[in-house]
Amino acid sequence: MSPAAAAKRLCVGVGLAVLVALPALADPLVDDALAAQRLIVPVKGVARAALRDTYAERRLLGPHEALDIPSPRGTPVIAAGDGMVVKLFRSVPGGITVYQFDPESRFAYYYAHLDRYADGLHEGQAVARGDVLGYVGSTGNASRDAPHLHFAIFVLGPDRSWWKGSPVNPLPFVRDPEP
Repeated sequence: MSPAAAAKRLCVGVGLAVLVALPALADPLVDDALAAQRLIVPVKGVARAALRDTYAERRLLGPHEALDIPSPRGTPVIAAGDGMVVKLFRSVPGGITVYQFDPESRFAYYYAHLDRYADGLHEGQAVARGDVLGYVGSTGNASRDAPHLHFAIFVLGPDRSWWKGSPVNPLPFVRDPEP
């Protein structure tokens, strides 16, 4: 019996009504498509083994749904995969940010809390895995004394809006760059 069915049976048996939150189901098609992107850790010089999974951590407004990658201020932030810069944006929570789509516009890669953009970076620019997008910082709601990259991946909806999508934990899909 599934956890949801067991919970429903228990609640019906004792006369309670509850909402059962189940973990999101893995989508093998999304997993395969992301694995095919051959994404790399998006901070130059940071090894995958040094990453800590912060995706499911609770934050003030809900789940984090991203990786925080601590690094010294000014460390290059690099494109995790090939694609196109679709939006350069400044926001209260993210500070200086970059939204990048993969070549098929199926996924958005979100880089936040940058100190600054790379010289010449612009919307519509094609980028290759490893190209410098900007530099680690602590803009937005990040602590001034804790520079880091906030890196998120979203599965885009049919309208391909840069500001919305379904979050995916980046950790299983990033690896060390090939030498």
